[in-house]
Amino acid sequence: MTHRNARLNFRGRQLLVERVCQQGWAVAHAAKAQGVSRQCAHRWIARYRAEGEAGLHDRSSRPHHCPNQTPVEVEEAIVKKRQQERRGQDWIGPELGVPARTVSRVLRRHDVPYLHECDPLTGEVIRASKTTAVRYERDRPGELVHVDVKKIGKIPEGGGWKARGREATAAQRHKRTKIGYDYVHSMVDDHSRLAYSEILPDEKGPTCAAFILRAAVYFAAHGIARIERVITDNHLSYRRSSDVRDAIATLGAKHKFIKPHCPWQNGKVERFNRTLQVEWAYRQVFLTNDDRAAALAPWLELYNTQRRHTALDGLPPISRLSPT
Repeated sequence: MTHRNARLNFRGRQLLVERVCQQGWAVAHAAKAQGVSRQCAHRWIARYRAEGEAGLHDRSSRPHHCPNQTPVEVEEAIVKKRQQERRGQDWIGPELGVPARTVSRVLRRHDVPYLHECDPLTGEVIRASKTTAVRYERDRPGELVHVDVKKIGKIPEGGGWKARGREATAAQRHKRTKIGYDYVHSMVDDHSRLAYSEILPDEKGPTCAAFILRAAVYFAAHGIARIERVITDNHLSYRRSSDVRDAIATLGAKHKFIKPHCPWQNGKVERFNRTLQVEWAYRQVFLTNDDRAAALAPWLELYNTQRRHTALDGLPPISRLSPT
């Protein structure tokens, strides 16, 4: 495509060639008449004489040779790894021994959609989401922990629609009783991103309070001896429960609430909830609810001790905690 400020488009080049080659104009006069330099006019005339009218069309600005471009086989490996693992450049790069920035460029060059636009199980593009440029991180472990509950539908015996297909489950939907939900309670440390989760039967005040106390014990066992602040959303089980209030008081912590309708203020645990879904709940097809529940603890251990975390320069959360 011709640059919008270019003096000559395809028709202008034809006119230049016509004046010089057919009407006998001097190159300098033809160039001056069309507002271009003599060098520019000579270049287009030379192309016309070498290639004919085809030489007057625009050419790609891409260089003929790119000695530093990523090899084709490496690009294919990057795209294949992304399709298989559905992970970002900060994970794919170290796995293949390629800089993360190179992985990002390769994925964009191959028009691979961003992870947040894709279904975590199938990889199909389903939506786009906004991100925030306002980021923060507390200075020390335990200064602030994020708490939230994620509700996930239970899996019927034999598997749900992911295992059996939507048509099979839709045909029997009216015959089955409601199986309910699992309530996944999670606590995430703001500084280290250490996480702890439990699957509980509800999200009532006493349940939330008991979870907070158990999570504090887990954090203490991993080097976070004291929790100073606990931030939650404004669910009634947090805001109006005396059990939750007493539990937080037992820890000697302050309870903070996010601004209504601003879930990004509790962003550490909200993002963890998504990771939880993608890498645990929906990563593979489970045939029973018990199978999925049993897979949570091993995945949490992997998350805290081995999984590379982008915000921690590719290190796991345990790397920011002192051994106990």
